Amino acid sequence: MSDPAERDAEATVTAGYLRVLLVVRIVVALVAGGAGLVAGVGVGAEAISALVVAALSSATQLTFVARWLPGTGRRAAFLTVDVVVLLGVLALDRGGTTFFAYAASCAVFAGVLLGFRAAPLWAAQLLQGYVVCTVAVPPAELLTASQSAMAAAVPVTGLAAAAACRILLRGRLRSAAEIDAVRRSAAALERARLARELHDSVAKTVRGMSLAALALPRSVGGQPQVARQLADAISAGAAAAERETRALLSGLRLDAPDEDFRRTLEGLCRVWSAESGIPAELDMSPLDPPVPVRYELARILHESLTNVARHARARRVLVLVRRQDRTLLLVVRDDGEGFAVPSDLSVLQARDHHGIVGMGERARAIGGRFEVVSEPGRGTIVTARVPL
Repeated sequence: MSDPAERDAEATVTAGYLRVLLVVRIVVALVAGGAGLVAGVGVGAEAISALVVAALSSATQLTFVARWLPGTGRRAAFLTVDVVVLLGVLALDRGGTTFFAYAASCAVFAGVLLGFRAAPLWAAQLLQGYVVCTVAVPPAELLTASQSAMAAAVPVTGLAAAAACRILLRGRLRSAAEIDAVRRSAAALERARLARELHDSVAKTVRGMSLAALALPRSVGGQPQVARQLADAISAGAAAAERETRALLSGLRLDAPDEDFRRTLEGLCRVWSAESGIPAELDMSPLDPPVPVRYELARILHESLTNVARHARARRVLVLVRRQDRTLLLVVRDDGEGFAVPSDLSVLQARDHHGIVGMGERARAIGGRFEVVSEPGRGTIVTARVPL
């Protein structure tokens, strides 16, 4: 899986399967041991000890899986622990049923964690099973059909687990993708609806106010100068409200949730470069963040580019979008004039620089952090870090 989001989903689902299987192994070990103690026959002290070791090790592994993160190294560590415990069970049970049951569960875990790449481990377990059976059988006897079947069942169980896990995982990912597509489509339709309603109601109403205010001086016979001043004030306010409404409409249309996020940001940079005459280069790794995250990041990028065009006098802008572990990083760097950044960004709002304050609020709204680094004559770097 090349998509980081798919890898995260696969790790989450796999960890869930492991937890269920570990609980099953603990229950089986405890029930079998308890039944042996109650019956007093059929289960020796060695087998009881092996079952206790299996239950305790599985409980420890369950705690580990609860904090588990994706990674080949951690999967290998999990299986290594399982193999070591298997050898301990073998030493205690001396090749009995408990050993083969634990070996089968070990093969299942290998199939869930590694898929069909666990084939070398299964082959080694098959060889180990036949060796154990041969050692456990007296020299004058031959392997029974049940002993051979137990040895052969171990890799077969692992193979079946790998196949079942692959089928279940594909189904889960397909369902998650379909649900995500429905959510994105619903978000896109809702934004389009809001944009239409704003355009049809607020924008037209404000425009009507502006036209009515311009006609006011002609309808006032008394103090035309005062009427003109009032009309100018109304017209200016209405024009400002209309601009803000259009800005809101443009913001709603910045991001189409059902469109590839890279195409969205490329289009945003391309349009801005055409309007400002400043080249903007986008360096972006493959990403598909959740709808709220991509919307706010698109707005932060748009506001950053707007500030560059208004204040920076830059010749070039670099936009960097990267995934770092479980964090999405957006960096907008320009080579413009720069400015002295106050320690408290809210001070900028008092100076009528609302854009930077708004970007910080947008980043915090999705659980992220916002930073501005700049010096006079050294350009500006705007950074937003958002958890995924």
